[in-house]
Amino acid sequence: MSKIKILTDSSAQLTPEEIEKYHITIVPLSVTVGGKTYLDGVEITRQQFVDKMNEAEELPKTSQPSIGRLVDAINDLTADGSEVIGIFLAKVLSGTVDAARQAAEIAKKTAMVHIVDSELTDRAEGFQALVAARDAEMGKSVDQILEHLEKIKKTQRLRMMIVNLENVIKGGRLGPISGKIANLLNIRIELQMPNGKLKVAKKGRGKKFTMAFDQRVLDDIEANKDKIKEVGISYVSIDGVPQKLLDFAQKIKDINSQIDVLVRETSPIIATHAGMDAYAILYYTE
Repeated sequence: MSKIKILTDSSAQLTPEEIEKYHITIVPLSVTVGGKTYLDGVEITRQQFVDKMNEAEELPKTSQPSIGRLVDAINDLTADGSEVIGIFLAKVLSGTVDAARQAAEIAKKTAMVHIVDSELTDRAEGFQALVAARDAEMGKSVDQILEHLEKIKKTQRLRMMIVNLENVIKGGRLGPISGKIANLLNIRIELQMPNGKLKVAKKGRGKKFTMAFDQRVLDDIEANKDKIKEVGISYVSIDGVPQKLLDFAQKIKDINSQIDVLVRETSPIIATHAGMDAYAILYYTE
């Protein structure tokens, strides 16, 4: 029986300990900030990126991994006859998943490499990588793992609160006039990604809107507390972990102490588009 290895990209929210424990291979995306390009997680840390983004006049740019880098990763992982499950951030956010498919074809390893569009990113993508790695450790087949991933994708939730619209405006997602009005009115946005599609779920003003968002998420976790094993809370901040999110994590633990909660800064890929002070809660039921 061939070994099954897991490949993902640097937007996935995984701790160094998880990457090492499950031997997950990370292919870095690139980020350009302040006129200089870095390999995400290799040449720049998440905190360093946020600091530079905060100082930059222009919106940072992100780039998918080169085909060559993906080909090299695939060749390395399959050299011993192993099969590979590659899990990548949603196609709507990046061309990485298509680049991975092209790389498998170039490497002539399409029979050994199984590419999955996570339909999400961050900890949701990380959850899929972890599930695949754990399943592989248990001796499950590629087909069994892929079937498991599809079931998880159907129940995954990503709820993101965009607090500062500056990056959204710079990225052209709002017109210049509506963007100025949004800032003056302290408009905040809730984003979701049902079925791999990014959508604005709600818009509102100020802290009351944010508090209502938090409560909706907690209510959903409460309703599914026996079906949720892990929750990810990811954020963008120049001042370290926001106390508000540590308090939020504790509220989840109060609902069910058996739920594992990871609070960690998000990748430059997500921070670029979400903007300063954004945060997301990610989980799935099973």
